[in-house]
Amino acid sequence: MTGDAAVLEELSQSYRRFAQAEAHGVSAVYEDLALFIGDSPELLGFIATFPDERRQPNLFLAAVRHLAGVPASGDGLVRVVRERPQDLRRIMLKRTTQTNEPARCATLLPLLARLPQPLALVEVGASAGLCLLPDRYGYDYGDVSLRPELPSGTMPPEFPCKVGGNTPLPMALPRVVWRRGLDLNPLDPGSQSDVAWLQTLVWPGQEERAERLQAAVTVARQDPPKVQRGDLFVDLDKIIEAAPDEATLVVFHSAVLAYIGEEERREAFAEKMMNASAVWISNESPRVFPRIAAQAPPSPTEGSFLLSIDGQPVAWTGPHGQSLDWFA
Repeated sequence: MTGDAAVLEELSQSYRRFAQAEAHGVSAVYEDLALFIGDSPELLGFIATFPDERRQPNLFLAAVRHLAGVPASGDGLVRVVRERPQDLRRIMLKRTTQTNEPARCATLLPLLARLPQPLALVEVGASAGLCLLPDRYGYDYGDVSLRPELPSGTMPPEFPCKVGGNTPLPMALPRVVWRRGLDLNPLDPGSQSDVAWLQTLVWPGQEERAERLQAAVTVARQDPPKVQRGDLFVDLDKIIEAAPDEATLVVFHSAVLAYIGEEERREAFAEKMMNASAVWISNESPRVFPRIAAQAPPSPTEGSFLLSIDGQPVAWTGPHGQSLDWFA
């Protein structure tokens, strides 16, 4: 197999995995389109012209949708690539998959609520900072529901989360007194174009998720969290040093470290966090930190994220915050 052929085969497998492990049962449209891409030498060849970090299914499908709407079929996808390749290229090189899914706060909350209060939060890969506001959203865990007290007229989203029977459900929202985000390319919840891109990243068939995202944006606009432009390997220490001493410092991230391709760099970050004067919460694909994943029982659902605290796995979570299977 030649080098080019190997690249196309790897891309094909990547899009097939996305269809079967992520889109299946969640977005029928994206499942069908991703399977079509996996069998299309023309589309795979176009995607292969981008750098490795710009070839993800989420980015390509979102860029097509942002440019021309959701294609009705694979043939429609091919038409967009043939007729508007430069416009599509411009979007894919400018934008990234900064899926700022606030519903993931529902899976982080049981850990945050158990820590000594108040909290100082630092999010790595914060996008528009929506996950920095766990104390300003509502949650429905079935037997337990929580809602914040917000200014009159502000309606927070309520995130449903299906939980296992032994999940330590929070009885109150955490008390957050300080919050900062770090991102290579921060998005502004007050910007219409940035919010339009965030909405484009919500998959077709998930209209309720899109509505909750818009509600979270409305909450964020009342008092936007500060998200600083910077690199986690260069600028995180300064943010940690700025946190107030009287609060429990928490550094967390969700679906971010997978975009650091080299395992050595991810492990270096993990080592850094284990030695930091902060609580470290990770909510990532199990492939991100294999040594942590090796300590966890088998995932009940393909495509689940692994939630861990200070390097110890505690639960499997739905990638969009929809479920929490606690095993710790």
